[in-house]
Amino acid sequence: MNPILSTKNLQVEFSGFKALKGVDLEVGEREIVTIIGPNGAGKSTLLDAIVSKSPVAAGKVYYQGKDITNKNPYEIARMGIGRKFQNPNVYNELTVFENILLALKGTHGIFDSITAKLTQTKRNKIIDVLDRIGLLDYAATPVSSLSHGQKQWVEIGMVIAQDPAVVLLDEPTAGMTPEETYMTGEIIKSLVHNHSVVAIEHDMEFVKQIAERIVVLHQGEKLAEGSVQEIQNNSKVIEVYLGREKIDVAATT
Repeated sequence: MNPILSTKNLQVEFSGFKALKGVDLEVGEREIVTIIGPNGAGKSTLLDAIVSKSPVAAGKVYYQGKDITNKNPYEIARMGIGRKFQNPNVYNELTVFENILLALKGTHGIFDSITAKLTQTKRNKIIDVLDRIGLLDYAATPVSSLSHGQKQWVEIGMVIAQDPAVVLLDEPTAGMTPEETYMTGEIIKSLVHNHSVVAIEHDMEFVKQIAERIVVLHQGEKLAEGSVQEIQNNSKVIEVYLGREKIDVAATT
């Protein structure tokens, strides 16, 4: 596999504390990689290091074979890596359509974006994004009127509207209902037609729904890597994360 995104011996320190202790990660083109692990394992820190939100102390981050370690976050975003954080970062006073419009690649400034003449190409792009996130019928709805889960979908839409090659998602189902969680999984699975996805998640049912490959972090190190079944039968993972009772593995499609 020629990875589109990879880290080599990635290390991050905070005031002497080693949050990451040499993590290797590879993400293939149009692949979903799910990262799991106990709280404090270094999952969010890994994503932060990739996009330079947390400085890398040692090791390298590569995107499409190029060293992007500690580049400016805006440069990394422009290269094609999109990041969604745990809490939705949306414009509540604007409509769903306007939020996606603001996120379009090449769009600058809230006022200019909304008041500028909307080309048919941009309109079609927004409609396509809204359809992909299941909010086409809510295009004219203020985001403030949406449920928590729907706001999360708006932000996912804002990320993919920028046409990133890689989408990084930090606990995308946090606070969602079971129905919203399932829908989020279906949205994420649809993304691999155009994007590679790295998702941090705790909900193992959700992980089983979307995962092609799972990476397990523990105390800043990679503990294990493999398929859903391999991870759920891994004795080390059971001990430190899944508990001593194995979870039945349901076949996924």
